[in-house]
Amino acid sequence: MKTVSATIGIQLYKTEIQAKNHIITADEPESVGGQNLGFTPTELLESSLAACSAMTIRMYADRKGWGLQKVIVDVGFKRNLSTQTVTFRKEIELIGNLDSEQRQRLLEMGANCPIEKMLKGEIKIESQLKIEP
Repeated sequence: MKTVSATIGIQLYKTEIQAKNHIITADEPESVGGQNLGFTPTELLESSLAACSAMTIRMYADRKGWGLQKVIVDVGFKRNLSTQTVTFRKEIELIGNLDSEQRQRLLEMGANCPIEKMLKGEIKIESQLKIEP
């Protein structure tokens, strides 16, 4: 099952995340006791949505042969604690020789990325302790 592994030692909040042969560091800001050595967990979630949207838009534009030069996707979210809802907000900038219909279609395609589909669906999380040998 292992796809991503997060490991933390005794250093407050600094966490090493590994996927295949790629390693990144996650941490918390100094204001909450971390050292600001990497993305916060919420920034990692936002970055997953931003990257997936940008990649999906790029793939679609390439398939269509459209003049898209660059995609910039900014993502943030607001969490309502009383209703337990989260609202992600994406701002997408499309740079290139595109008409308004192409821009609208690329916006729609960005909403079809796999991460956005997962976040819009019902999410269940199952946790279990790993049995030590």
